[in-house]
Amino acid sequence: MVIETPHSYHLLIADDNRAFRETLRELLEPTLHIYADLTIHEVDSGEAAVEYSLEVRVDIVLLDMYMHELTGLETLRILKDQNALRPCILITSEATDELRRCAVEANAYSVLHKPVRRQELCDTVVGALNDAYHDPLLGN
Repeated sequence: MVIETPHSYHLLIADDNRAFRETLRELLEPTLHIYADLTIHEVDSGEAAVEYSLEVRVDIVLLDMYMHELTGLETLRILKDQNALRPCILITSEATDELRRCAVEANAYSVLHKPVRRQELCDTVVGALNDAYHDPLLGN
């Protein structure tokens, strides 16, 4: 059952691994549709994420850290320059202290470590949407 909300949200997954993008979608869709009208979009690179976000409203972005050409961190910086309010979450297999420090400096909402657990992913996305858009229906 989808709760009626005044907002619909557009989530963008940027990862060069199609199987991982599909896994994230499978983890997110069953849970998040309970809380919000959520549309999930997918792209295979940081460059595509930047281009896509210029053409389509994107409310939240999940970024793989290591992609071809632009890294997730580089993509995050460009996206933040476009729209400072859009939350971005980095997902990485190497969540070092240095990466976390750089992510904080770039205003990432969070850094998640692979493999991502459903509850942690969904809680992080709902928290980011609630913090950014103050939607009371997304409250915990």
